[in-house]
Amino acid sequence: MIQTVKADGRAEYEFFERMRSRSRETKNNVAEAVEKIIEAVRVRGDEAVREYTMKFDRRCPETFEVGREIINDALTAADPDFVSALLNAQENIAAFHQRQKTQSFLDPRKNGIILGQRVRGLHRVGLYVPGGTAAYPSSVLMNAIPAKIAGVGELVMVTPPGPDGRPNPDILVAAAICGVDRVFLMGGAQAVAALAHGTESVPRCDKIVGPGNIFVATAKRLLYGTVDIDMIAGPSEILIIADDSANPKYLAADLMGQAEHDRMASAVLLTTSGRLVEQTKAELARQIGRLERREIIEASLADFGAIVLCESETQMVALANELAPEHLEVQVADPMRLLGALDNAGSVFLGEYTPEPLGDYYAGPNHVLPTGGTARFFSPLGVDSFVKRSAFLYYPREAMAEAAPDILTIAAREGLSAHANAVKVRLEDE
Repeated sequence: MIQTVKADGRAEYEFFERMRSRSRETKNNVAEAVEKIIEAVRVRGDEAVREYTMKFDRRCPETFEVGREIINDALTAADPDFVSALLNAQENIAAFHQRQKTQSFLDPRKNGIILGQRVRGLHRVGLYVPGGTAAYPSSVLMNAIPAKIAGVGELVMVTPPGPDGRPNPDILVAAAICGVDRVFLMGGAQAVAALAHGTESVPRCDKIVGPGNIFVATAKRLLYGTVDIDMIAGPSEILIIADDSANPKYLAADLMGQAEHDRMASAVLLTTSGRLVEQTKAELARQIGRLERREIIEASLADFGAIVLCESETQMVALANELAPEHLEVQVADPMRLLGALDNAGSVFLGEYTPEPLGDYYAGPNHVLPTGGTARFFSPLGVDSFVKRSAFLYYPREAMAEAAPDILTIAAREGLSAHANAVKVRLEDE
């Protein structure tokens, strides 16, 4: 089911390269199809969205926008336990993201100089939420809550119609709880294009966030520059660091928890314990029989899963930083001791009682995380993802004159005489 790799400086890197290749597979046929959809929506607006909605979803609503009364009715009719769970998660997520807020500042200096920064939320953000079997209300919370905290003026959600032509009620409940302003019943690349360009029904957005299939991800990538996006997400992944103190039952459960996302997901265990290798394999075989998505889990673990036997804790840390995983679990005797050495990870889960689903659903940190090794330079979605910053400056004449010699020197060095002239004419003006 899952292979064992002995870390010898070669074998583990060959496996890592195979993992990375998942996200580098060329999808030229997908990109070509998505480009046609984007152009059609840009030119023909709602008409093109209707055409592609009928083609791909088989049902198209009379009006794209979901009425506020329908959203409120979904909340009223929802299972109270589900609503309570979402509200508790919302409280945790909001508390965590409130601490991320960046402040504007004013910096008055000598000679009347004033410098500063304005931070404000984006005017309008589009949130893509998958429907059908991949409907995740937790993703609504993780995207909408930091957007609202950032001060986004309007949050517009798109989600595809179900087989009955209606929106997924769980998605509407989450939208109501998070204060999503408008909901449109459309999905796929055509919905992303509508958010980016605007149509007769859908307002143009400044940024698009949220997960989706390869057509959605490709549309976001192709439209980046026309609109901002959160990130280019690849297949999901988990890396676990474990020493001999770890519980193989927990390790197996956590590996399969990530593998069930899809066949391209990756679940990897790094350990220094040969005993743990065999016991974790035994637990995988024991537990998988009772899981609904067994076929997907088995395919994922066979193709992109591994248990890597390492020589030392130092090697495990080095390999973790090399992989820069989306999710990193640390199941060792003293997990806090390693935190300062783990530089590259989307989110770090410390200790045997901090499984990855705590981050997915409830604890507070965002579950929209960089994948495919991009945690080396990308960060999780957060409040900063939904703001823009502008600098401002004010110089009185005396302060500008004092700075002029340095400005003229640099302008001359760069050969930009008009830059220098913009300063000189002010010095000549009495």
